[in-house]
Amino acid sequence: MKLIWLGHAGFRLEIENAVILIDPWFSGNPSFPEGRQDEAIAGVTHLLITHGHGDHTADALALSKRHGIPLVGIADLIGWWGEEEGINGIGFNKGGTVDLNGAKVTMVNAVHSSSVGGKTGPIYTGTESGYMIAGEGHVIYVSGDTDIMADMDWMGDFHKPDIGILACGGFYTMDMERAAYAAKRYFNFKTVIPCHYKTFPALAQSAQPLADALPGVKVIEPEVMTPITF
Repeated sequence: MKLIWLGHAGFRLEIENAVILIDPWFSGNPSFPEGRQDEAIAGVTHLLITHGHGDHTADALALSKRHGIPLVGIADLIGWWGEEEGINGIGFNKGGTVDLNGAKVTMVNAVHSSSVGGKTGPIYTGTESGYMIAGEGHVIYVSGDTDIMADMDWMGDFHKPDIGILACGGFYTMDMERAAYAAKRYFNFKTVIPCHYKTFPALAQSAQPLADALPGVKVIEPEVMTPITF
């Protein structure tokens, strides 16, 4: 299994027979190096979306249309894109599980907001979500944009993820200290990978506070386009 950070909250996940791009954002992403998009999308089978905000969906429609890659996410957003944009999609909802080429992806709750820009204001696109992705002997928790929430209690107990990909840059999501609290109280991670940080000055620029607060957990500060192998 291979995981590659694409900057901000975007990841390329190679698991089972799937190559999944999570929240792809290349155009205008200051964290993503120019000229490497083709490398990032090579062989991609699915585009997995946590919510509608532009820093998570900016390239999703174009990639889906250009390469015929199905978009996967909450039914409201995927259904709307299907009607308005004619994309191929898999729309499901919280508690549901879909099989993406052998990877089992379950949608779970998150606490944030979800919209895209419209001509007369924001268009709300269903609710924000996270995912539990199971395959190759691992369960990965992709938190999506969220704060700490009581739902993490049952999510950690039921799904038992060993890898946590946590949005923890603060300002728009939980910060490093809150993410560390959630990880200690609700989960038993072996590995934690921070995201949604470094991109803008308002966000945390280092995950050292997260690492310091989680002794015994392997906290990996990812490097863009550098594979992490499990």
